[in-house]
Amino acid sequence: MSDTLVLLLTLDWLARFAIFAVIIFSRPEVGAQGWLALVLVFPIPAILVVLWAFRPLATARRRARFAEARRQLKIARRQILMSQHCSPPQLPAHLVRAAQLIERVNLFPAVGGNNIEALADYQEVIDRLVADIGTARHHVHLTTYIFSDDAVGNQIVAALVAAASRGVECRVLIDALGSYWWSRRIIRKLRSCGITVRRALPVSLTNMEALRPDLRNHRKLAVIDGRLGYIGSQNVISAELPGGQRSKEFVVRVNGPVVLQMQALFANDWFLECGDLLSDGALFPHERSAGAAHAQLVAGGPEYRRSVIRLLLDALVHTVEHRLVITTPYFVPDEALLLALEGAAARGVEVCLILPKKGDHRLVDLAQRSFFDRMLEAGIDIHLYHRGFLHAKHVSVDDDLVLVGSMNIDLRSLELNGEAGLLIYDQDTTARLREEEARNIAGSERLVRAEWNARPALARAAENAARLFSPLL
Repeated sequence: MSDTLVLLLTLDWLARFAIFAVIIFSRPEVGAQGWLALVLVFPIPAILVVLWAFRPLATARRRARFAEARRQLKIARRQILMSQHCSPPQLPAHLVRAAQLIERVNLFPAVGGNNIEALADYQEVIDRLVADIGTARHHVHLTTYIFSDDAVGNQIVAALVAAASRGVECRVLIDALGSYWWSRRIIRKLRSCGITVRRALPVSLTNMEALRPDLRNHRKLAVIDGRLGYIGSQNVISAELPGGQRSKEFVVRVNGPVVLQMQALFANDWFLECGDLLSDGALFPHERSAGAAHAQLVAGGPEYRRSVIRLLLDALVHTVEHRLVITTPYFVPDEALLLALEGAAARGVEVCLILPKKGDHRLVDLAQRSFFDRMLEAGIDIHLYHRGFLHAKHVSVDDDLVLVGSMNIDLRSLELNGEAGLLIYDQDTTARLREEEARNIAGSERLVRAEWNARPALARAAENAARLFSPLL
């Protein structure tokens, strides 16, 4: 037997043992399917992937910081609830369990007295954010997955620089990988003007103590003076995409007690990345109620032992009585969520998915389409948006509940990435979202089961092959 063949066989078996080790310790366990597919198709390159990706979900230092952040959050939670302006809402009986679930895992209770504005126009979000930064008196906190060095990015930079020149404390947290191509230039611009910037989850191929490089801070939120907040799907980047498409987003602008929860989440992330505890009382002002909407922040990430976003989605699907609409750019669900959606449709609920006709990741597109047969057979409506790239992420439940945020319907968002969403218990906000859903449906084509089933066999094969890797996407 030649030396080359011995080497190849050795590498092949090393890959098998390495993947076996990943499967044993993997979280979530469903990811084992993807690792098995990887080693089956690409056994030798799988070794490099394991060395790159098989890192801890949280280092000892990060777990210690997270534990300390939780202790501080409990203190802040008590202070918020003791405020005379923080009114505990009276939720309908069928929504109480969802609220309790979030509070037990995230420590964020549902709070009343919020004013919610729905923003679906891309440039309006940027213009309103710039204007609000312009009114900041004490601080501006911004977390984003992508902070691009383009016209939109420079517009936000200019607003932050102007605020800093007035003595406003500005802190910016950008994901190290999502903003990789622009981070050096953006950080240099901001730091030169006295703005504090941190990279979230920095990537290192040589430091084995670093976290897995595929764990990302995918949150998009802004907090201004502890009074105004923005949360949704939109990054700091131009809406124009390669190929002539334009990104379609959805963001809510919030004023009221729930903004303090957004502030607490930013402080938690800031402490995790740099160890600086943001405990200034001015960051958490107690003011009068701004509106009538009840709301509650939901956050997920690798540090949490339980995936609250995943549990919340299950709870919402089992709670819905009449109509459920899910809008997402990436729909790669696990078996449990698929069964829940099928069960909702079987008991007479109108279940509707609004997805992009053409996404920005070919493999994800193929994997996503592999679920369409099953969804259509269950009686679930699928609408493929074709007036741009639908990047909005929101869920509406009946006529009184909305979930808006950064999370996708895939394993990465629900189990691994740092995500943030706002659960809004409000009929007016739900009605406004219903209008946005109607506009999205009007810009979509509805899949017809007979026509979809007539697609070429080669397309089916490609979709099913991509689905094997779906736990890794």
